[in-house]
Order: sequence, then C-alpha cells, then structure tokens
Amino acid sequence: MGSRSRGDGNYRNPCLTMHQPWASLLVYGIKRIEGRSWPSPIRGRLWIHAASKVPDPATIKAMEDFYRAIYAVNGITDLKFPEHYPISRLLGCVEVVGCVTLDELVSWEELPKGVRLEGQTDYCWLCEQPQKLIVPFEMRGYQGVYNLEKKVYEAAVRGLSPVTPPLLVKFPLPDPRDLFSLKPGSLASDSKNSKAIKMEKPPSLDAAIAGARAAATQFSNKDSSPSEIQDGDAPISARTRNKRKEAVEGQDSKLVGVSNAKDFGDQCSAE
Repeated sequence: MGSRSRGDGNYRNPCLTMHQPWASLLVYGIKRIEGRSWPSPIRGRLWIHAASKVPDPATIKAMEDFYRAIYAVNGITDLKFPEHYPISRLLGCVEVVGCVTLDELVSWEELPKGVRLEGQTDYCWLCEQPQKLIVPFEMRGYQGVYNLEKKVYEAAVRGLSPVTPPLLVKFPLPDPRDLFSLKPGSLASDSKNSKAIKMEKPPSLDAAIAGARAAATQFSNKDSSPSEIQDGDAPISARTRNKRKEAVEGQDSKLVGVSNAKDFGDQCSAE
C-alpha cells in the first residue's frame, strides 16, 4: 500500500518514536487517535518506533482496560491485544489522514462514540490503515517527527503486513483534493455545548479513563536513562535535532527517547 503525498515537502518517510504499550496499540489498529499537545505536521504514512523504556505490567493492564471499555461502547468485546510489547524497535506504520482539536473530535457525531471518547488531548492525530512489520527490527529513535534513513526505509517497506482493525474507521477529508483540509478548525464545534460533556459514560468507562491517566502520568514521571533526551511541546528543528543527534552518537545507548508528558493519547511521553 503506497503512502499519500504529504504536500509539505519537509519529510521523507517520517517516523515518530513512542513509548510502549501505546506504540504497539497504534500499529495494531486498536489505537486510532494519537494525542499530542501540538498539531500533526504531516499527512500520509507515519512510521512508528517503540522507545527503550520497558512498560510495567500495571501500565499495560491500565491501557488495555481503557481500550476494552471504549470499544465496548460500540459493542466490540473481543479485542485481541499484542502478545508482546517490544522496545527499541521499528514496529510498522499508520496513515495520518488529519488532525483536529479535542472539541472538534468529541463533537464529530459521524464517528463511532468510542473513537470520540478516545480523544484526551489538545490535538488529535487521526490514524488509519495500520501496517505492522512481520519482524520488527532494532533501531535508534529521535525526538519529534524525524526521517527514517533511506536504508532503514528500504528494508522496512518490504516487510510490512496489513492489519485488520477491530473496528474500521474512516475520517473523511472535507476537501479530497487537499490532504491538509482536515486540520484544527476545519470542523464546526461548539465548545460551550461540547458533546464531550453530554456524552453519557458508564462508571466502568470513567474508571478505565482514570486508570489510563494515572498509568500515563506515573509512567511519564519515571526517571529516564542518561541517553534519553525528551522533546518539548512542539516539533524541533532539523538543526537542533542534528546537534542533539551528534551529542548522543558516542553513547552506548540503543535509543534516544521521546515525547511529551502532556499527551495522554500516546503517553508515550515524558518531559
């Protein structure tokens, strides 16, 4: 499956490093919304790399319980989660088809209720068409959205296998001719009468959301290894990334960690 052209000219084979279990949940098509405190700078194929932090069983359980709860809202109760959550590996890719604000997402009545409940952050990257690598392979990650090296891309693209999501979701573009038409502010939403407030949620779902938030916060606050450089609330420049890359080249670590503690959706984040 080919990627869509992105139209911004700044990225070739863009990749994002995420902590586990969020990285695998996205590649397996269980996670549809990648939450961030900054809007997505790309459209099209986004490679997903798992950071070096090992998730503890409580974190995995909290996130699996969260997804069980929001899928149950749409009548899906037989979710199959990954058997393993590998670290320091390139896992696969998804297609980023748009980015909207949280208010826009929760007010988007055309979407399944579970998808709208999945949004928990300022900006929601909308992900479709998950594909996983048959054999995830080891590589180093970097901050923000970065480009895969050509040789890594050429090896990875040959090993992709399509994934069938538990619930197929399509996020329609307002203007099919403009890949960036589905962006923050493109959908009508009324924050004063947000559907997020009106949507009824069973107590079990409230508990699942609270557990996921607690797990994400606890995971984000754990000490990082000396080699891990965390990114801030926005993408960093190529110049800054290159300087930081050079700074860690001589270290023995396998990975430079990433992300941002304000993001519940990937919670892949530590600052």
